[in-house]
Amino acid sequence: MDLTAGKKVSCHTIRCHSPGWRRCGIHIVAVLCTACTLLFASEASAQCTARDVLQNQLRLKKASSADRPQIPIKSAVEVQVWKTITIGTFASFFALSNALDTAGCGIGSSAGEILARPSFTLRRAKANVELFAVSAAELGFQTDTASLADIYARAKQLGFGLAAAEVGPQLRLQYFDQPIGEFLIIGMEPIRTWKGAPVILNVANGGAGLILIGQDGSPDAQISMASRFVFVRTNEAAPAETQEAVARIDR
Repeated sequence: MDLTAGKKVSCHTIRCHSPGWRRCGIHIVAVLCTACTLLFASEASAQCTARDVLQNQLRLKKASSADRPQIPIKSAVEVQVWKTITIGTFASFFALSNALDTAGCGIGSSAGEILARPSFTLRRAKANVELFAVSAAELGFQTDTASLADIYARAKQLGFGLAAAEVGPQLRLQYFDQPIGEFLIIGMEPIRTWKGAPVILNVANGGAGLILIGQDGSPDAQISMASRFVFVRTNEAAPAETQEAVARIDR
Protein backbone atom coordinates (compact mmCIF):
# COMPACT_ATOMS: atom_id res chain seq x y z
CA MET A 1 0.00 0.00 0.00
CA ASP A 2 1.60 3.27 -1.19
CA LEU A 3 0.85 6.68 0.27
CA THR A 4 1.22 9.35 -2.40
CA ALA A 5 0.23 13.01 -2.03
CA GLY A 6 -1.78 12.15 1.05
CA LYS A 7 -3.82 9.50 -0.79
CA LYS A 8 -3.64 5.75 -0.51
CA VAL A 9 -3.02 3.93 -3.75
CA SER A 10 -3.59 0.18 -3.97
CA CYS A 11 -1.74 -1.81 -6.59
CA HIS A 12 -3.01 -5.38 -6.88
CA THR A 13 -1.38 -8.29 -8.66
CA ILE A 14 -3.50 -9.83 -11.39
CA ARG A 15 -3.17 -13.59 -11.43
CA CYS A 16 -2.33 -15.26 -14.74
CA HIS A 17 -3.39 -18.85 -15.15
CA SER A 18 -1.53 -19.54 -18.37
CA PRO A 19 2.03 -20.91 -17.87
CA GLY A 20 3.32 -18.63 -20.61
CA TRP A 21 2.29 -15.57 -18.66
CA ARG A 22 4.07 -16.22 -15.37
CA ARG A 23 5.57 -12.77 -15.22
CA CYS A 24 2.60 -10.78 -16.39
CA GLY A 25 1.47 -10.10 -12.83
CA ILE A 26 4.78 -8.44 -12.02
CA HIS A 27 4.63 -6.32 -15.17
CA ILE A 28 1.05 -5.26 -14.55
CA VAL A 29 1.83 -4.32 -10.97
CA ALA A 30 4.75 -2.19 -12.12
CA VAL A 31 2.65 -0.46 -14.79
CA LEU A 32 -0.26 0.21 -12.46
CA CYS A 33 1.97 1.52 -9.67
CA THR A 34 3.80 3.80 -12.07
CA ALA A 35 0.54 5.12 -13.47
CA CYS A 36 -0.86 5.71 -9.99
CA THR A 37 2.28 7.48 -8.86
CA LEU A 38 2.33 9.77 -11.89
CA LEU A 39 -1.35 10.56 -11.51
CA PHE A 40 -1.19 11.57 -7.88
CA ALA A 41 2.22 13.23 -8.22
CA SER A 42 0.62 15.41 -10.88
CA GLU A 43 -2.23 16.25 -8.53
CA ALA A 44 0.22 17.02 -5.74
CA SER A 45 2.25 19.42 -7.85
CA ALA A 46 -0.74 21.27 -9.26
CA GLN A 47 -1.10 24.29 -6.98
CA CYS A 48 -2.74 26.87 -9.24
CA THR A 49 -6.08 25.20 -9.98
CA ALA A 50 -9.34 26.62 -8.66
CA ARG A 51 -9.72 23.70 -6.25
CA ASP A 52 -6.24 24.20 -4.80
CA VAL A 53 -6.81 27.95 -4.52
CA LEU A 54 -10.06 27.44 -2.63
CA GLN A 55 -8.43 24.95 -0.26
CA ASN A 56 -5.63 27.43 0.44
CA GLN A 57 -8.14 30.20 1.15
CA LEU A 58 -10.14 28.06 3.56
CA ARG A 59 -6.99 26.84 5.29
CA LEU A 60 -5.20 30.19 5.59
CA LYS A 61 -8.19 32.56 5.61
CA LYS A 62 -5.93 35.13 3.99
CA ALA A 63 -7.39 38.53 3.14
CA SER A 64 -6.44 40.55 0.10
CA SER A 65 -3.73 43.16 0.67
CA ALA A 66 -6.03 45.62 -1.09
CA ASP A 67 -8.17 45.69 2.07
CA ARG A 68 -5.52 47.52 4.08
CA PRO A 69 -5.67 51.34 4.46
CA GLN A 70 -4.22 53.24 1.51
CA ILE A 71 -1.88 55.57 3.40
CA PRO A 72 0.50 57.59 1.18
CA ILE A 73 4.12 56.47 1.40
CA LYS A 74 6.74 59.07 2.23
CA SER A 75 9.74 56.97 1.27
CA ALA A 76 10.52 53.42 0.22
CA VAL A 77 12.66 52.99 3.33
CA GLU A 78 9.54 52.99 5.51
CA VAL A 79 7.89 50.17 3.56
CA GLN A 80 8.32 46.64 4.87
CA VAL A 81 9.31 43.80 2.58
CA TRP A 82 6.13 42.19 1.27
CA LYS A 83 7.65 38.96 0.00
CA THR A 84 11.08 37.50 -0.76
CA ILE A 85 11.37 35.16 -3.72
CA THR A 86 14.20 33.33 -5.44
CA ILE A 87 15.08 33.85 -9.09
CA GLY A 88 17.69 32.21 -11.28
CA THR A 89 16.33 28.71 -10.66
CA PHE A 90 15.59 27.80 -14.28
CA ALA A 91 18.14 27.19 -17.01
CA SER A 92 15.80 27.98 -19.89
CA PHE A 93 12.41 29.32 -20.86
CA PHE A 94 11.26 25.76 -21.54
CA ALA A 95 12.08 24.67 -17.97
CA LEU A 96 10.21 27.68 -16.60
CA SER A 97 7.24 27.04 -18.87
CA ASN A 98 7.10 23.38 -17.84
CA ALA A 99 7.13 24.38 -14.17
CA LEU A 100 4.16 26.70 -14.70
CA ASP A 101 2.33 23.99 -16.60
CA THR A 102 3.06 21.36 -13.96
CA ALA A 103 1.73 23.66 -11.23
CA GLY A 104 -1.45 24.15 -13.25
CA CYS A 105 -0.92 27.91 -13.52
CA GLY A 106 -2.85 29.63 -16.27
CA ILE A 107 -0.89 31.80 -18.70
CA GLY A 108 -2.56 34.47 -20.81
CA SER A 109 -1.77 34.70 -24.50
CA SER A 110 0.19 37.96 -24.32
CA ALA A 111 2.06 36.80 -21.19
CA GLY A 112 2.99 33.54 -22.88
CA GLU A 113 4.16 35.44 -25.93
CA ILE A 114 6.54 37.77 -24.12
CA LEU A 115 7.94 34.93 -22.01
CA ALA A 116 9.07 33.35 -25.28
CA ARG A 117 10.64 36.55 -26.62
CA PRO A 118 14.45 36.85 -26.79
CA SER A 119 14.26 40.01 -24.63
CA PHE A 120 12.84 37.95 -21.76
CA THR A 121 15.93 36.72 -19.94
CA LEU A 122 16.57 34.50 -16.94
CA ARG A 123 19.21 35.05 -14.31
CA ARG A 124 21.96 32.43 -14.50
CA ALA A 125 22.66 32.25 -10.78
CA LYS A 126 20.22 31.95 -7.90
CA ALA A 127 19.45 35.13 -6.00
CA ASN A 128 16.90 36.25 -3.44
CA VAL A 129 14.84 39.30 -4.33
CA GLU A 130 12.91 41.42 -1.84
CA LEU A 131 9.60 42.62 -3.24
CA PHE A 132 7.40 45.53 -2.17
CA ALA A 133 3.69 45.68 -2.98
CA VAL A 134 2.21 49.19 -3.14
CA SER A 135 -0.82 50.75 -4.78
CA ALA A 136 -0.97 53.84 -6.93
CA ALA A 137 -2.86 55.52 -4.09
CA GLU A 138 -0.05 54.70 -1.66
CA LEU A 139 2.39 56.27 -4.10
CA GLY A 140 0.48 59.53 -3.60
CA PHE A 141 -1.90 59.68 -6.57
CA GLN A 142 -5.26 61.22 -5.77
CA THR A 143 -6.89 60.94 -9.17
CA ASP A 144 -9.01 57.98 -10.31
CA THR A 145 -6.32 56.83 -12.72
CA ALA A 146 -2.71 57.62 -13.54
CA SER A 147 -0.51 56.80 -16.49
CA LEU A 148 1.98 53.96 -16.19
CA ALA A 149 4.81 56.41 -16.92
CA ASP A 150 3.74 58.69 -14.05
CA ILE A 151 3.43 55.74 -11.66
CA TYR A 152 6.91 54.53 -12.55
CA ALA A 153 8.32 58.03 -12.17
CA ARG A 154 6.71 58.46 -8.74
CA ALA A 155 7.92 55.06 -7.59
CA LYS A 156 11.46 55.98 -8.63
CA GLN A 157 11.26 59.27 -6.73
CA LEU A 158 10.33 57.40 -3.58
CA GLY A 159 13.18 54.91 -3.90
CA PHE A 160 11.55 51.96 -5.65
CA GLY A 161 12.98 50.28 -8.74
CA LEU A 162 11.67 48.13 -11.56
CA ALA A 163 11.89 44.37 -11.13
CA ALA A 164 13.39 41.94 -13.63
CA ALA A 165 10.84 40.38 -15.95
CA GLU A 166 11.66 36.97 -14.45
CA VAL A 167 10.05 38.10 -11.20
CA GLY A 168 6.58 37.74 -12.78
CA PRO A 169 6.58 33.97 -13.47
CA GLN A 170 8.76 33.27 -10.44
CA LEU A 171 6.30 35.08 -8.18
CA ARG A 172 3.47 33.10 -9.74
CA LEU A 173 5.27 29.86 -8.84
CA GLN A 174 6.10 31.03 -5.31
CA TYR A 175 2.79 32.65 -4.36
CA PHE A 176 0.25 29.83 -4.24
CA ASP A 177 -1.65 31.40 -1.31
CA GLN A 178 -2.60 34.54 -3.22
CA PRO A 179 -6.00 35.83 -2.01
CA ILE A 180 -8.94 35.63 -4.41
CA GLY A 181 -9.48 38.91 -6.23
CA GLU A 182 -5.90 40.11 -5.95
CA PHE A 183 -4.15 41.34 -9.10
CA LEU A 184 -0.50 42.40 -8.80
CA ILE A 185 1.11 44.36 -11.62
CA ILE A 186 4.82 43.68 -11.94
CA GLY A 187 6.69 46.97 -12.11
CA MET A 188 9.01 46.07 -14.99
CA GLU A 189 10.32 47.28 -18.30
CA PRO A 190 7.72 46.35 -20.92
CA ILE A 191 8.55 43.57 -23.36
CA ARG A 192 7.18 43.86 -26.88
CA THR A 193 5.13 41.14 -28.52
CA TRP A 194 5.89 39.91 -32.03
CA LYS A 195 3.59 42.67 -33.31
CA GLY A 196 5.38 45.30 -31.24
CA ALA A 197 2.84 45.87 -28.47
CA PRO A 198 4.48 46.65 -25.08
CA VAL A 199 3.34 44.25 -22.37
CA ILE A 200 3.96 43.98 -18.63
CA LEU A 201 3.00 41.05 -16.41
CA ASN A 202 0.24 40.67 -13.86
CA VAL A 203 0.18 37.93 -11.20
CA ALA A 204 -3.49 37.33 -10.46
CA ASN A 205 -6.10 35.24 -8.70
CA GLY A 206 -9.43 35.89 -10.35
CA GLY A 207 -11.15 33.08 -8.48
CA ALA A 208 -10.92 30.47 -11.24
CA GLY A 209 -7.30 29.60 -10.52
CA LEU A 210 -3.91 31.28 -10.28
CA ILE A 211 -2.83 32.95 -13.49
CA LEU A 212 -0.09 35.01 -15.10
CA ILE A 213 -1.44 37.50 -17.59
CA GLY A 214 -0.14 40.40 -19.64
CA GLN A 215 -1.48 43.93 -19.81
CA ASP A 216 -0.83 47.14 -21.67
CA GLY A 217 2.67 48.36 -20.89
CA SER A 218 2.61 51.56 -22.94
CA PRO A 219 3.67 54.75 -21.08
CA ASP A 220 0.22 56.34 -21.42
CA ALA A 221 -1.72 53.27 -20.26
CA GLN A 222 -4.18 54.39 -17.59
CA ILE A 223 -3.96 52.48 -14.33
CA SER A 224 -6.58 52.54 -11.56
CA MET A 225 -5.56 54.22 -8.32
CA ALA A 226 -6.41 51.01 -6.46
CA SER A 227 -4.14 48.86 -8.64
CA ARG A 228 -1.22 47.32 -6.80
CA PHE A 229 2.32 47.13 -8.12
CA VAL A 230 5.26 44.93 -7.19
CA PHE A 231 8.58 46.79 -7.13
CA VAL A 232 12.06 46.23 -5.76
CA ARG A 233 13.83 48.87 -3.68
CA THR A 234 16.85 50.77 -4.92
CA ASN A 235 20.00 51.23 -2.87
CA GLU A 236 19.30 54.93 -2.48
CA ALA A 237 15.76 55.38 -1.21
CA ALA A 238 14.17 58.81 -1.37
CA PRO A 239 14.07 60.92 1.82
CA ALA A 240 10.71 61.25 3.54
CA GLU A 241 10.24 64.91 2.57
CA THR A 242 10.19 63.93 -1.11
CA GLN A 243 6.58 62.79 -0.71
CA GLU A 244 5.49 66.25 0.41
CA ALA A 245 6.88 67.75 -2.77
CA VAL A 246 5.60 65.26 -5.29
CA ALA A 247 2.13 65.05 -3.68
CA ARG A 248 1.40 68.60 -4.85
CA ILE A 249 1.49 67.43 -8.46
CA ASP A 250 -2.01 65.94 -8.20
CA ARG A 251 -3.57 68.78 -6.26
